Amino acid sequence: MLNRGSRFPPRHGFSPADCRARKFAALAAATILLLIHPAHAQPITFRDITSQAGIRFIHNNAAFGKKYLPETLGPGCAFIDYDNDGYPDILLINGEDWPGHAKMGPTTLKLYHNNQDGTFTDVTRKAGLAVPMFGLGVAIGDYDNDGHEDIFITTLGQSHLFHNNGRGTFSDMTKAAGLWGPQEFSTSAAWVDYDRDGKLDLVVANYVEWSIQGDLFCTLDGTRKSYCTPESYRGSSARLWHNLGNGKFEDATQKAGFWDPTSKSLGIAILDYNGDGWPDILLANDTQPNKLYLNKQNGTFEERAVSAGIAFSEDGVARAGMGVDAGDYDRSGHPSIIITNFANQMLSLYHNEGNGLFVDEAPRSEVGRATLVTLGFGCFFFDYDNDGWPDIFVADGHIENEIERVQKRVSYAEPPHLFRNLGGGKFQEVTEQMGTGFAAPKVARAAAYADIDNDGALDLLVTTNGGRAYLFHNQAGTNHSLRIKLVGTKSNHDGIGSVVRVASGGDKQWQMLKSGSSYLSQSELVLTFGLGGKIKADSAEIQWPSGQVDKLSDVPSGQTLTIQEGRGVISSRAYRPRKPAPKTTAAARRMP
Repeated sequence: MLNRGSRFPPRHGFSPADCRARKFAALAAATILLLIHPAHAQPITFRDITSQAGIRFIHNNAAFGKKYLPETLGPGCAFIDYDNDGYPDILLINGEDWPGHAKMGPTTLKLYHNNQDGTFTDVTRKAGLAVPMFGLGVAIGDYDNDGHEDIFITTLGQSHLFHNNGRGTFSDMTKAAGLWGPQEFSTSAAWVDYDRDGKLDLVVANYVEWSIQGDLFCTLDGTRKSYCTPESYRGSSARLWHNLGNGKFEDATQKAGFWDPTSKSLGIAILDYNGDGWPDILLANDTQPNKLYLNKQNGTFEERAVSAGIAFSEDGVARAGMGVDAGDYDRSGHPSIIITNFANQMLSLYHNEGNGLFVDEAPRSEVGRATLVTLGFGCFFFDYDNDGWPDIFVADGHIENEIERVQKRVSYAEPPHLFRNLGGGKFQEVTEQMGTGFAAPKVARAAAYADIDNDGALDLLVTTNGGRAYLFHNQAGTNHSLRIKLVGTKSNHDGIGSVVRVASGGDKQWQMLKSGSSYLSQSELVLTFGLGGKIKADSAEIQWPSGQVDKLSDVPSGQTLTIQEGRGVISSRAYRPRKPAPKTTAAARRMP
């Protein structure tokens, strides 16, 4: 049998001295940027506030020594404003013990209510979500347009749809919605109105055909069992569920041209890669070519990953794709793509050339060099310093706790990556500047972002496999931002699929509001635009999926605007003053 620990021999050799020299050079360059760039006039760090926030969660991966493949993947996480108070709450997905092998006892997902004072309260049981399942991923969206965010949870076995009743409780509507039946190994999911009829449809990634009875023996050292590569198992097609209205869905996988049982999908990103106004679907596949489904605007899709240049690596190899996101990192007007891959494969940074083609810039970038030996899962573009340029975050962690026995330079627990966007298509790793808790090695998996305290800066949620979750508060600098929440009328209520364009002092940027991305995760359904030193946006334009366009002018920063389709601004809320970070020593900040 194949083993995952040794199947990817290093293609680029770096000695320990080389690695130390590269790290020193990176830290030195980061120090220079800190001194000369206005955005870093006040140092920015991410402070671990998990304990003080009241987040007490330990993931149950069910591992008891048999090395079953599903143990390696979870857990997912999400930000959801389930009670519409304007403050994002936290949802953490959990596994459960294998039958006959008690490890942690009864475990369920956890829903934490945001108390608006930096703390959270566990309301799982009160909300009706204390339901045992081997959960993996999550997607948030208002599928019935009633104004309340609903939850879809992917699992090993039967996935679940929880309807938000609007009273702080949820009801399991899986059977009633027509989603009951497929017993699959489901991973990431995303809500998308692919036919632009105003109702959110659902795309669900599936991994491989696996069962306890069909589990295979794989080994790293020829003796002891290790986790198998997905190449050892048959693939499984992703599913596309079409929203019929009235709370019902139909399986449209076959008729939409979405069926492909060779896929082994872990990540989903929604993007309009050709700019025709219709959402396309990207699947990050593990050991199989990635898939890019072009929306043909008639309820069907055409797979285009090979012709688009994102199916394989530069040397024609199908890599082990995990997480994925899309964003316009260089203000080209086109969404580019990041995909995290296995150790010794580096992250993919596919630049959208604007002609239907993508070019992987990672091999020629700091992003590629820094991620060569790490194993990435959750990833996304987000503007952590509010300078108006999307940065990149990557959550890292290996799947095999004994990997260091066979690959000395690969670790089980790994630091994350945070790449600051310097403009001009260039990035600089600044992980070490963000604080010891942030930069510490972890066996990380999912990651999501949200502004948890209404201060205008994006905070981070990161999960670990078999361990705790981490909530990092952004100790922001002095840059300004503007946040926009959308309410659809003709379009879906969340405004998912809308494109928002903001111009300020000659700078132009845009984002698409989307579900999914990262890995098994969901970030908040609010868009944050960094404005740097500018105190207002000259204009903001919202292009809704329905075709409606709303425009604003002279919009002050420092606030969250709620914009309703066809009506414009229906409410605004000023940011809370930012609290100064607790004093820390230079050593604690790990400043170079």
